[in-house]
Amino acid sequence: MSAVAACSGSSGGSAGSSAGSASADSSGPAQILVVASTNVWGDVVEQVGGDHVQVTSVISDPGADPHAYQANAQNQLALSKAALVVENGGGYDDFMQTMLASGSSGAPVINAVTVSGLTAADGELNEHVWYDLPGTTKVADAAAEQLAALDPGDAADYRANAAAFDKAVAALSAQVQTIKAAHGGTPVAITEPVPLYLIEAAGLVNVTPEQFSSAIENETDVPAAVMDQTLKLFTDKQVAALVYNEQTSGPQTQALVDAAKANGIPVVPVTEILPDGQDYLTWMQSNIQALSRALGG
Repeated sequence: MSAVAACSGSSGGSAGSSAGSASADSSGPAQILVVASTNVWGDVVEQVGGDHVQVTSVISDPGADPHAYQANAQNQLALSKAALVVENGGGYDDFMQTMLASGSSGAPVINAVTVSGLTAADGELNEHVWYDLPGTTKVADAAAEQLAALDPGDAADYRANAAAFDKAVAALSAQVQTIKAAHGGTPVAITEPVPLYLIEAAGLVNVTPEQFSSAIENETDVPAAVMDQTLKLFTDKQVAALVYNEQTSGPQTQALVDAAKANGIPVVPVTEILPDGQDYLTWMQSNIQALSRALGG
């Protein structure tokens, strides 16, 4: 799919006048209806759209696995009414492709992987692109332009909000560069590739056996020899921290967490879905601070 597939999406017109618009109250202005695959992208669009948008995020439960999620009739109905759709892409949220293929939505689609410009490394794409800060600003900018096209009267608001978001993300990127300046080249371990963009931006080196993280991501058993090799990273204190996805914790990832703690190696939990009570900016701020603390500031 193209980054923004311009189709016959409905614009936000007068209240209730067309699909894709809704009224905040009986006399208030129409809001542009947006459907996002996860609450991460839903929050980014909300920060750009402000009060002009009404966002439905298909997945907001930290316990849900986007890779395996099966869309339901309620999701399909929301999509059919949307004026703008935001998906992650890259095979992460294929349920969106399944719904879009049904033809129930003619709205323009922002594909975060495509918009980010990130490509496969060593033949395999890390689809967790929201951990790439520059890529996320590109999605925010794309949302601003799509919302401006749907609602030209409020275009200045969307672009100003996107600029403010980009500035806040740039400040986060500066903090990541501070980590890189102090700890560049430091070896760390992961359980799966979720935080890799952030880790690499901080100049850290992932030394986890690829067979381990691939098995965890694909929900298959880690071979015994690979498990032993991975555990030695902690027993031999070869890494400065373990960054793990706490949403997909199982016996083998827990074994790594236990080994890290037993050997005094800091553990940094991360998630794929936006935690309750946080927005994208506060969430990334907490992740960066946790990583900095783990490495000794």
